[in-house]
Amino acid sequence: MALEEHEVDYPSSSSGSARRWKYHVFLSFRGEDTRRRFIDHLFCALQRTGIKAFRDDEELERGQVIKPSRLQAIEESLSAIVAISPNYASSTWCLEELSKILHCKKELGLHIFPIFYDVDPSDIRHQRGSFPEVFKKHEEKLPQDKMKVQNWRDALKEVANLSGWHSDNWHHETKLIEDVIEKMRSKIYDKLPFDSQRLVGI
Repeated sequence: MALEEHEVDYPSSSSGSARRWKYHVFLSFRGEDTRRRFIDHLFCALQRTGIKAFRDDEELERGQVIKPSRLQAIEESLSAIVAISPNYASSTWCLEELSKILHCKKELGLHIFPIFYDVDPSDIRHQRGSFPEVFKKHEEKLPQDKMKVQNWRDALKEVANLSGWHSDNWHHETKLIEDVIEKMRSKIYDKLPFDSQRLVGI
C-alpha cells in the first residue's frame, strides 16, 4: 500500500478543521552531513514506496534568509523527517525549519519522525558535546536576539525527547531506512481519508 499523491483535506489535531496538504513528508537535514548519501537514499526509497517527499536541493548560502516556500512546504506536509546530524545545530536555517516544524506539530497535527544521525540524542537533550559551543556562536552573532537562540535550544531539546531512530543502532542504512518508512506508513496511512488510499505495486 502507498499514500495517494495528491492534495486531500486532512483534519488538524488542534482544531478539528480540515487543511490542505501537498506532501506526505518534509525532509529537514543538514546538506553537508547527509545529502549525498543518507538523505538521497531515503528520498529515493520514499519515492519508490509512493510517499511524496519535499526535499530542497538548493543549499542556502551564508547570510541568506530561509525561503518562504521552504516554510510553506512544512505547512503543506502531513509529516516531517528531521535528520539531526553533527552539524545540524550549526545551521540557523535548520533551526528555523525545526522551530516551524514543531509549531506545525502543535497547531496542525504534523507528525515528526526524528532520526539522530551520528549524534547521540542524549547530548542534544542535555546540550552536551559540541552544542554549548555552537549556541555560544549563535548568541555572539545574534546579540540582540537571544530569545530566538533560546527557542532554538528548546526546539532541539523537544525533538530529542520524541521517539525516533539512532543511526548507531543500525549496522546497515538500508535497514534503518526500511524501518523509518514502515513506521511512517503505520502511523500516517491509517489516518488518511479512505478515498485517498490506493493499492500499488512496490
